[in-house]
Amino acid sequence: MEIRTAGRGFTNVTSQVQAVVSRSGIRTALCTVFIQHTSASLVIQENADPNVLRDLGEWLSELAPESRAWVHDDEGPDDMPAHARCAVTKTSETIPVNAGRLTLGTWQGLYVWEHRARPHSRKLVVHVAGD
Repeated sequence: MEIRTAGRGFTNVTSQVQAVVSRSGIRTALCTVFIQHTSASLVIQENADPNVLRDLGEWLSELAPESRAWVHDDEGPDDMPAHARCAVTKTSETIPVNAGRLTLGTWQGLYVWEHRARPHSRKLVVHVAGD
């Protein structure tokens, strides 16, 4: 699946992944989602209070700031920080499926975490394996 991000920040992809699970017809399974990029990642995080996502974004920006003297800057000042941010996050998430539904908690959502400043088109591979 292809996801368009708005630039640095979070894009909730829970409903799009659930649609893939639903189309599969599989009732009990594991759903693995993999992002095919090195400057964006996946995260399961709170879906109720947007301040959680804001605080996470600010924390990660402090961990890998654009102001650092990075050697790799082929695509601009956010290039290497995006790779560093991706290195400390995840490129895949695995979610159990029960009764044909992702079994995320009440306050959980699956997000693409865009680490680049400008919008991007990101490719996700969604694999549903079960009975």
